Amino acid sequence: MKIGTALVLEGVEFRYPEAAKATLRGLDLEIEAGEWISVLGSNGSGKSTLMKILNALLIPTQGVCLVDGRDTRDAGEAERVRARVSIVFQNPEDQIVAAVVEEDAAFGPENLGLPSAEIQMRVKKALTAAGLWERRKAPVSSLSGGQKQRLAFAGVLAIEPGCILLDEAMSMLDPAARSAFLKLIKKENERGLTIVQVTHRLDEISEADRVLLLEDGVFTWSGTPEELFAQPEDALREMNFEKPPVAILRDELVKNGVIPVGTKADISGIRERICR
Repeated sequence: MKIGTALVLEGVEFRYPEAAKATLRGLDLEIEAGEWISVLGSNGSGKSTLMKILNALLIPTQGVCLVDGRDTRDAGEAERVRARVSIVFQNPEDQIVAAVVEEDAAFGPENLGLPSAEIQMRVKKALTAAGLWERRKAPVSSLSGGQKQRLAFAGVLAIEPGCILLDEAMSMLDPAARSAFLKLIKKENERGLTIVQVTHRLDEISEADRVLLLEDGVFTWSGTPEELFAQPEDALREMNFEKPPVAILRDELVKNGVIPVGTKADISGIRERICR
C-alpha cells in the first residue's frame, strides 16, 4: 500500500498584494501518490510560491489546490493538509528548533500530541533513516551542514507525512553531502513517499519520475529527466540550463561503446555498467 499523497492543481493563480502581476498563472497539475516530481526554474519563476500553495501556507487567489482530495481553501482542512505535506527548506537552520539532535527530531511528533512511546519510536525510525541515530545525543551545533540538512529531513519524516516538498533543499550542500541526501530521498521515495522538489540544478533531478519547467509562473515544459538531458545543448541554453557533467560523460561513454544505450545519467548506474 502506498503511503504517498496525491496533489492536484486546477487553474491555480496566485498574486501577492500590491504585485503588478500574478506570480503563478493558470497552473494545472496532477501528482500521483508516490511520484517524484522535480520543478526547475530560475529565481523569480514562482517555485517557492508553488511549494507554499501545495502546503496550504498560501491559498490560491484563483483556482483549486487539492491534497488527497482536500481543498486547501477550507480552513478546517489546513491542519490535516500540513500533516500530509511537509517542507524541507533551503537552510536547515530555518527549521531546527532544539539544541540536541533527538530533541529536534521529536519536536514535530510532540506538537501532534502523540504518546511518549509513539514519539520515541518515530524519532528512532526517522534518525535511523537519516543516518543520525548514533548522533542522537549530540549537540546540533556539532553537526556538519549536510548532517543538519539530514536532521531537518528527519524532523519531517518523524511527522510521517505522505509528501515532502524540497525547496532548494540541497543548494547549500557540497557534492558529497548532496549525493548522500539524494540517496536518502530516493530510499524514502521507493518506500512510497511522494516527493516534490524545486531546484535549478540538473544534477539533482536524475531520479525524478517527471520534470517540469516553471517560467514566469507557468509550466513551459514537461518530461522525464532523460528526455530533458537528450535535448540539444542549444535548446537547454534557451531554457537557461547547461547539460550536467554526468549526462555529458554518459553520452560520451555510450558513443564510444563503453556502456549500452539506455544507461541513466547517474554516477552509480554508470559505475555499475562499467564494472559489468
